Amino acid sequence: MHLSLLIFYFVTMYFKVSYRQDPVTHCLIGYYRLVESYRNADNRVCHRTILNVGFLDHVKPEQLNKIQKELTNRAEGISQLFDSVEDEVVSSHVEAFWSRIVTEKRIDLPEKVIEKRKRFVDIETIKHKDVREIGSEWLCYQALEQLKLGDFLTTLGWEKEQIQLTFTQIISRAVYPASEFRTSRWIKENSAVCELTQYPVSRMTKDKLYTNALELFSIKDKLENHLSKRTNELFDIDDKIIIYDLTNTYFEGEKRNSTLAKYGRSKEKRSDAKLIVLALVINPQGFLKYSNVFEGNTTDSKSLPTIVDHLRVKTSNSSEKAIVVLDAGIATDENLKILESKGYDYVCVSRSKLKTYKISEGTGPQIVTTQNQQKLTLQCVNAENKKDYYLKVDSPGKKLKETGMMNQFESRFEEELTKIEKGLSKKHCTKKADVINQRIGRAQQKYPSVSKYYKIDIECNKEGNVMGIKWNKSTGHQQKIENLGVYFIRTNIHTENEESIWKIYNIIREIESTFRSLKTDLDLRPIYHKNDNATLAHLHLGLLGYWVANTIRYQLKQKGITHSWQEITRIGNTQKLVTTSGKNQIDEIISVRRCSEPIESLMTIYEALEYKTHPFVKRKSVVHNPELKKVESLISSASPPG
Repeated sequence: MHLSLLIFYFVTMYFKVSYRQDPVTHCLIGYYRLVESYRNADNRVCHRTILNVGFLDHVKPEQLNKIQKELTNRAEGISQLFDSVEDEVVSSHVEAFWSRIVTEKRIDLPEKVIEKRKRFVDIETIKHKDVREIGSEWLCYQALEQLKLGDFLTTLGWEKEQIQLTFTQIISRAVYPASEFRTSRWIKENSAVCELTQYPVSRMTKDKLYTNALELFSIKDKLENHLSKRTNELFDIDDKIIIYDLTNTYFEGEKRNSTLAKYGRSKEKRSDAKLIVLALVINPQGFLKYSNVFEGNTTDSKSLPTIVDHLRVKTSNSSEKAIVVLDAGIATDENLKILESKGYDYVCVSRSKLKTYKISEGTGPQIVTTQNQQKLTLQCVNAENKKDYYLKVDSPGKKLKETGMMNQFESRFEEELTKIEKGLSKKHCTKKADVINQRIGRAQQKYPSVSKYYKIDIECNKEGNVMGIKWNKSTGHQQKIENLGVYFIRTNIHTENEESIWKIYNIIREIESTFRSLKTDLDLRPIYHKNDNATLAHLHLGLLGYWVANTIRYQLKQKGITHSWQEITRIGNTQKLVTTSGKNQIDEIISVRRCSEPIESLMTIYEALEYKTHPFVKRKSVVHNPELKKVESLISSASPPG
């Protein structure tokens, strides 16, 4: 606000006289107008007529001065400590003129003037403080409201404050995935999440976050069941297809007393660290149906018998079992038999390529186009001694990738053989046949996928020393190249529509996206907790954060917005909550807490989700200037001693 506005309402009233002929006496006498003098926004003195008073020849000049002074005081809202109007002429004229001013609405009343003064703040006194992030938190809060998590926890008997803490913790996990210590510090210093959830920020500690995470894990199955049903109702999902897969994450630390942390095959190539295996069942929309945690050395194929009875929680009126989509690592013959015995249909990649098969009669190759605009060839085939339906998929993109990898491994393997061969011509290098064979064996062990296609011959002299090495590729190598890019989809669903089976299997990409989001966006790796209970609570809290993230992302994807969760939180963090304070004309400190306006990209997200853009418009507070106490003290000191 412009500084000159501060003096806009400091006005002065006075009488202005001009001489006119009195219609009764026909004499020239003074005709009075009550005029207001003020300074405008450009600091110029201006005049405005308030009332046409008329002839006041019976009023003395000193009485006119008192009248205009009293009217000015009333207009400014200045109250007198002692009655200064003792003259009845002055008093009657003041009341009459003031009544006309109010009735005719010639000026703003004193209370309005005072209110306007309060609103005008000196820009030199304006300060901005307590700036906090609120955009991403506000998105997550409204997602939790959609999921009706608060209502569900209330039915379990949870207290209001614990529900507020739960909202705070889940939102924090989704927006700022970190340890409990760092999270508590972020809540206190960076985020406005507590202003949304109404949890007292002064009570926030890392220990409360630890305890609450354990409480949430204690109701894990109930939470998953509620959230599964709620998302199905919210987005009209029937769970006809579900996906099952596993991933693992590693620990930092020795985890000596853990029964879960074991050494195993790390997907992050962390063979030096102990692992834990996370198994997830999700639907094609990316929502979790069930989760479980296994020991770190659990293989993919051994996990299914434990999960199979939880593959589908009944979430709709349909009594049909879901189609289960599996990765090749889980799809052993034994596991597929278990699924079929439970009444499930399945779609998976065959663990081994079919060597002998025939093209099904009456079928021809079908061309489909992927999202990446790659063309695949699909064809139904019959395999000997196999009752399942097999779909041969020929992918040029996959062939190009596999060819590149194969060429790289072949080049490295041949480099190893070349090193061994060059060593034969160097002095002091061992040339014994058994040693050379050992070196060749180590190279074959290092590159097993390509070394089996090489025929290697060594030439020895009479003393048993190797004189030369020759190698060439076997006939099976060409057949291997021809089969690159080909894989077989296996299912117990018999259909004439090859494309529908391929589309069902292709849904498995969704769980890959889920694992990527959990590990990258929600920071589930590595794990630093020392005991297993804290580890399980940590993983479960990450999954709850994923529920929030996927609820938002799923709705955005329906509107064509495919941002990653990291990108959504980055955009959300541009909206801040700010406290702005300054002094008004009567030296009160006015403080307003207000959200900044969302930028264009954030507004697009709000509109796509049909969410509110602000949690509240503004919160205003006034620190009053204690002038009255000072006046009273002055009056007291001015009074004569009793």
